[in-house]
Amino acid sequence: MEKIRRHYVFKGRVQGVGFRYKAEYAASRFGVTGWVRNMYDGSVEMEAEGIPEALDKVVSVLRQDRYIFIEDMDVKNIPLEDDRGFHVRSGW
Repeated sequence: MEKIRRHYVFKGRVQGVGFRYKAEYAASRFGVTGWVRNMYDGSVEMEAEGIPEALDKVVSVLRQDRYIFIEDMDVKNIPLEDDRGFHVRSGW
């Protein structure tokens, strides 16, 4: 299956609950590359690259966390960037 890259913006209880580190863990577990960071408005931004099923699994892991509550999620497909690994970026 071919890789894709998606840009996500998560809103809800997504900061101060380990969201970025859970995303990093799930991404490494499912072979997804990219990055995640906190935004000034309380949301979390993420770009993730991999096969579609792997990207969906990362989001599923985040949704299942008892401390994280994703109220809204904006998603769009973007061009591939061929990242090396998945990184937590410092916020805004």
